[in-house]
Amino acid sequence: MTRVKIEPGICGLNTKVEAVYDDEEMEVKLTVYSACKAVQAMMAELGDTFDPYEICLKKPGQGPMYEYASEHFPTHVSCPTIAGIIKCTEVECGLALKKDASIRFLEEE
Repeated sequence: MTRVKIEPGICGLNTKVEAVYDDEEMEVKLTVYSACKAVQAMMAELGDTFDPYEICLKKPGQGPMYEYASEHFPTHVSCPTIAGIIKCTEVECGLALKKDASIRFLEEE
């Protein structure tokens, strides 16, 4: 099992993701706990079991989560939540190595 916590910024709508890969079935089950109603609705509609290649090995902005978001999410293109869900999936399925990612604002000196 791979777990991540996504802290998207000023909205404070944090998300926790648990990914479990079934090597025999070649599918990943995602459990997503989110304070964001848009993320909750996306996961309710898309379900919790995916072919990891269908969500991880796509061009930026493609795949079922980004396609859903482009039609249903409020306008907020910089939200890192979907990227975090996909990053968790990649690591669990052996498609990427585990390493924290971050966005930090730098103060001018």
